[in-house]
Amino acid sequence: MPKPLRKAVLPVAGLGTRFLPATKQMAKEMLPVVDKPLIHYAVEEARAAGIEEFCFVTGRGKTMLVDQFDVAFELERTLTERGKQKELDMLHAQALPPGSIISTRQQVPLGLGHAIWCARAFIGDDPFAILLPDDLMLCDVSCTKQLADAYMATGGNVVAIEEVPKERVSSYGVIAPGATKGNLVEVTGLVEKPPVEKAPSNLTVIGRYVLMPEVIGHLSKFEKGAGGEIQLTDSMAKLIGSQPFHGVRYEGRRFDCGDKAGYLEAQVAFALARDDMAPAMRRILQKYS
Repeated sequence: MPKPLRKAVLPVAGLGTRFLPATKQMAKEMLPVVDKPLIHYAVEEARAAGIEEFCFVTGRGKTMLVDQFDVAFELERTLTERGKQKELDMLHAQALPPGSIISTRQQVPLGLGHAIWCARAFIGDDPFAILLPDDLMLCDVSCTKQLADAYMATGGNVVAIEEVPKERVSSYGVIAPGATKGNLVEVTGLVEKPPVEKAPSNLTVIGRYVLMPEVIGHLSKFEKGAGGEIQLTDSMAKLIGSQPFHGVRYEGRRFDCGDKAGYLEAQVAFALARDDMAPAMRRILQKYS
């Protein structure tokens, strides 16, 4: 039996330059979609997959990401005094048990692979999930839960994949596909941001992974790849052949909230998915249609 999947790493050290000036003081992962910040959606998604321990790989000035999941004594006292029981219940339901979150610093922006290496002590010898909060998922079944189920079935590395137009593959990690069984696609190769003419397919990796701890040994070599950064994709590729490796055609929708247009679309989609917000959002959209 594979080890239980209980850990998740969330790389959140980015500067959010595409959202300046909003992110001059506020972490981009704290940008709200309707009424919850991106980081909150990621943690909720992971918890729905049975994740119990979280490591935030942060940078300078990002303490608010951990504070989001801390007890807010003053706020709770004020809500209690004002009889706001509904709001109190919501805060309590979203609270994490003590000791569930730790943070570590990525002092220098050397790439996603380096961010994951910074969490090596947290990962230890256990399988772990990676969630990039910029990729906001709208799924009936948590995207991370879909990957966790695939991990338990295969006993190896799994990544969420989706098709993109061929001309856009140079912006993604791309898999070379092997045998397909249901929503599982065997990964026979991986390449980060290939030129269109050299891409092995148009099946791209999005910001959801379940990886074996052996990837840390490859990351520890600090080999630079595309863009002169330490690429996670390059180290994942070295696991192929020695461990099972599959892509999961996840069921749901992804919104690229690192992009302004994707962020705005997410606001619409998530509002329409909520009974309390859908009527108002439809009225707003009618004004501009």
